[in-house]
Amino acid sequence: MKTKGEMFRNSQKGKVAGVCAGIADYFGWEAWLIRIILVSAVLLSGPFFIMAYIAAWFILDKKPVTEASVNQQGKGWYSGEEDNSHVEVKSKVWQAGEPPRQAFKDIKGRFDRLEMRLRKMETYVTSSEYQLNREISRL
Repeated sequence: MKTKGEMFRNSQKGKVAGVCAGIADYFGWEAWLIRIILVSAVLLSGPFFIMAYIAAWFILDKKPVTEASVNQQGKGWYSGEEDNSHVEVKSKVWQAGEPPRQAFKDIKGRFDRLEMRLRKMETYVTSSEYQLNREISRL
């Protein structure tokens, strides 16, 4: 459970205002679990949790935009085919991250794309076109 840092509203992952998504990010849980807990609390205890949600909406700041999220949207300096984010594997249902099988598939896909890029580069470097361009640039 992650307890260091500040709590923010995550309006990109959120449904209404991003409060549940921000709480889920803070504790390292899935957002759907926080939403179920909130709806259950509202149904069982009434308007207190509705008021708490609205208060959190106004109190919590929006999550600041980082370079990694800008790069993932393709607006940053790097907008390549693969994303450079790390893969988080979850061991329990309520934790944020990917199931191990899905994480393995994602990582394998990344390595396959990297291998294809490397093969294309090797093909170009060993071709006569590369040698010709290199000789022309020396002139």
